[in-house]
Amino acid sequence: MNTPTIEGNMMYEDLLTKAGLSPDQARIYEILLKSGVMPASKASIKAGIKRGLGYKVIEQLVSMGLVEKIDKKVALFTATHPSKIKDLIQKREDELRLINASLAGALGTMTSDYNLNSGKPNVQFFEGLDGIKKVLEDSLYSREEILSYADITSIQKYIPKINEWYVDQREKKQVKKRAILLDTKEARSILATYHKGITDNRIIKLDNPPFESIMQIYDGKISYISLSDDHMIGTIIEDRAVYEMHKALFSFTWNKAENI
Repeated sequence: MNTPTIEGNMMYEDLLTKAGLSPDQARIYEILLKSGVMPASKASIKAGIKRGLGYKVIEQLVSMGLVEKIDKKVALFTATHPSKIKDLIQKREDELRLINASLAGALGTMTSDYNLNSGKPNVQFFEGLDGIKKVLEDSLYSREEILSYADITSIQKYIPKINEWYVDQREKKQVKKRAILLDTKEARSILATYHKGITDNRIIKLDNPPFESIMQIYDGKISYISLSDDHMIGTIIEDRAVYEMHKALFSFTWNKAENI
């Protein structure tokens, strides 16, 4: 029995595999592109692929929209227009964007699980408004209620749009939060109508001026956000002991804070 061999020089195989085709798919597509309409058996022989595998590869190409089946007594196949390759690449890019977005959401919890099991603390730093948004976004994937200390006056002054986006996302994901805030006239006014469905707020009196920062406790992590005109810094610390300490201190302060 003769062993199938690839006929001629395969000019496009490297390019086609980079576009996402397997080597076998690239060979079959190129054979059909150059040689025109033919049965699967002939295309397989020309591509140097065993007949059984050739049929499977051609069906894959048909489902990808790169090969068209012509119904005859013996089924024939032909390559579709090469522009379909561009459509295939665009589809892959769209899928990768979705995967990347999903990974961005899961990466925080994956990292937490890794650090919890390895016993290694992890510290991440972020700068600017984009960095602040990333720190807040990390808590959107919390598997437990968020505990927070916040200066609502500074939040409304420095990051009102980011905070509006953040609360909107928390409502969509139903991520609950308990927050301890500074007792100011402005804070009381804001909290009168502040997203009570997902946020339980209490206030504490301090003689100090606003501390212009946010602290959040969630999922084995502590995050800090510093707010000012020239100093936008976010930090996420993952350490079980530090997390448990702050969680206990929050619980103590929460019980002492005024319910509004």
